[in-house]
Order: sequence, then C-alpha cells, then structure tokens
Amino acid sequence: MAVKENVNLTKTPSEKGGISKFFREVKAEVKRITWPSKNDTKKALIAVGVVALIYMILVGGLDYIFQNLFELLLKLK
Repeated sequence: MAVKENVNLTKTPSEKGGISKFFREVKAEVKRITWPSKNDTKKALIAVGVVALIYMILVGGLDYIFQNLFELLLKLK
C-alpha cells in the first residue's frame, strides 16, 4: 500500500513574485538563446520551401490520378 505524505502546497515568500518576476525571468532566458545566423535561417527556409513544393506536387499528382481513375471506373465522363 502506498504511503501518504503530507505535501505543503503553499508557496514560500521567495517563490512569490507575480507577473513582474515572470517577465524578468523571460527576459533573462531570451538573452541566453543562441540565435541562428542569417545564412542558417536562409538555408532552413529554402529547405522548408523545397519540401513543401515536393509535397504539393505529390498530393496534386495523386489527386489527379485518383480523380481520373474514379471517373474511368464509375464512367462519370
């Protein structure tokens, strides 16, 4: 059987701080971020664009093939 422990859920005065503490911590975290260079960002953007273009061509091609296949099978033409 599990042992029950008393858990104190109240915050100590050091854990309180409100919204101003939250924004100070966010500002500190943003300063620690290592931002990618413009060249890295450009490479990633091109890669995403190429993959999206390939995906659009693939889905469009499959749509065209299935549309013609169903028209042929169901004689909708």
